[in-house]
Amino acid sequence: MSTTPVRRLTVAQALVRFLSVQYTERDGVRHRLIAGTWGIFGHGNVAGLGQALLEAGEDAMPFHQGRNEQAMVHAAVGYARQLNRLSTQAVTTSIGPGATNLVTGAALATINRLPVLLLPGDYFATRTADPLLQQLEHPVEADLSVNDTLRPVSRYFDRVTRPEALIPSALNAVRVLTDPVETGAVTLALPQDVQAEAYDWPEEFFAERVWHVRRPAPDPYELAEAVKAIRAAERPLIVAGGGIHHSQAEDALKALADATGIPVASTQAGKGSLRYDHPADLGGIGHTGTAVSNDLARSADLIIGVGTRYTDFTTASNTLFQNPAVRFLNVNITAFDAHKLAARTLVCDARAGLRALTEALSGHRVNSAYETEYRVGKDRWEQVVDAAFTAADDSAVPTQTQLLGALDSVVGDDDVIINAAGSLPGDLHKLWRARSPRQYHLEYGYSCMGYEIPAGIGVQQAAPDTPVWSLVGDGTYLMMPTEIVTAVQEGLPVNLVLIQNHGYASIGGLSESVGGERFGTPYRYRAADGTFTGEPLPVDLAANAASLGMDVLRAKTVGELRTALATARASDRPTCVYVETDPTPTAPPAEAWWDVPVAETATRESAVRAREEYDRQVVDRRRHL
Repeated sequence: MSTTPVRRLTVAQALVRFLSVQYTERDGVRHRLIAGTWGIFGHGNVAGLGQALLEAGEDAMPFHQGRNEQAMVHAAVGYARQLNRLSTQAVTTSIGPGATNLVTGAALATINRLPVLLLPGDYFATRTADPLLQQLEHPVEADLSVNDTLRPVSRYFDRVTRPEALIPSALNAVRVLTDPVETGAVTLALPQDVQAEAYDWPEEFFAERVWHVRRPAPDPYELAEAVKAIRAAERPLIVAGGGIHHSQAEDALKALADATGIPVASTQAGKGSLRYDHPADLGGIGHTGTAVSNDLARSADLIIGVGTRYTDFTTASNTLFQNPAVRFLNVNITAFDAHKLAARTLVCDARAGLRALTEALSGHRVNSAYETEYRVGKDRWEQVVDAAFTAADDSAVPTQTQLLGALDSVVGDDDVIINAAGSLPGDLHKLWRARSPRQYHLEYGYSCMGYEIPAGIGVQQAAPDTPVWSLVGDGTYLMMPTEIVTAVQEGLPVNLVLIQNHGYASIGGLSESVGGERFGTPYRYRAADGTFTGEPLPVDLAANAASLGMDVLRAKTVGELRTALATARASDRPTCVYVETDPTPTAPPAEAWWDVPVAETATRESAVRAREEYDRQVVDRRRHL
């Protein structure tokens, strides 16, 4: 007979107990891995995880009540990003639509390399009740459930069909969540009968575990080759990606830029890696980048990518890096990303790699003429920002960029600005003056409409004393306003800036540029010809936000807007600042191309002209081999 101490618990109780004693550690600082669990209960989890969370209590596992399953994932992702991936939250749902609602959030988490634990209910493992309410019956795959939709968007997936199977599955789940290379969405599908089944668990399963988050150092050979490449380059340019923030490598990047004079351009995820007023910070790069960044990118002979995935917005669909002699050096903890663009690689932690480069490059600095060139370009771009941010007078109806200027005048260095979709990401990437590493929170890996409000809740939970701003247009707001109720319930003073522009303004502009004539993008009544070109719809989104419990401030002018933003920042309640903006374009145009294929043959003149422009641009696309 075994003498190993055991504890008799249900599978759900055991899982909650296990998760409550998992920790991460990096640089000697410990964090609780699963800081809380979001949940919406139904017949797939109410008697399992619901009962287990109730029994565990708030001290062991804090519980957060959600209104939409996708939104709960977004909140957990916002929380994890704010805490540099060292802590996250779990999300539990019922079977059926509750589970499939997780798919979009899971894709967002995995694409952005951010950890979140998903615990959807599943069908009876014993199949004693079959088919269940909400069960998908497949004629030739009896073990298939709707949760299998989560497989391609999860970094780890398991269906726990026996109690004892939870032990290796839970350990593997935590292994992936805490791995800086492998992390993303992790799914443990939990059949509802198994959740409630009791088992004698070894006490060792509930021992406190600390998972060290490693910082792998660069390989000496790769480091020597990288140093050689940098010393040989005449026009090097660093592309700072989100990996710098995840590694907390901002100071290491600053030290390298200070020592070498190499300029830094940033992706959407990497913006804020240097403070905006650092002499080497050139702002965003790519389709939504600054003129100075993109001018240097076209002539650079060495691109040093640090923690970036090189999406099409960053590379301008592979049309940006035009120097015939350009080569790439990628510093990335993930070999998959490090090898992109046929680059020399430095596969290591971003902070460790940047520190090693700074030390090995001692005494090296770029040519003073190159420094002068990019600093002049930077100063010129700051004038563009000033012009976009400034209104003629305070009585004017603000444009979108003037709204950003008003916000810029109100926020503090540590405020967090959250956005994901619409025309705002482009304006923010070009114009926002990021003052601290976590201020600029753009989800642009998946660019998911509806992310901003729940992510604001997650960020506010992670940083309770930090002013948080969720910036949304009317299209995004209508996708997912539900978690306003959660913010009100929890007393989280998230600030919502709600911009009314009567439709999908960003895609409307894109549609016009590719010959689509803004088809299907305005929020308007149908005209006599059946098109959506009538009067704007008489919706009142400010009233809607108020009905969900927010304080609402309406602003019609630049002056009123600035006052409303300041009032919202000082409030201790969830507050919405509502403004209808002047649609007159005041943002600088795109400084680099983005490949959105245009109809190769068409009868409408707009599409014919757009295809001609497409054919002119696409010839600059190249493969870097």
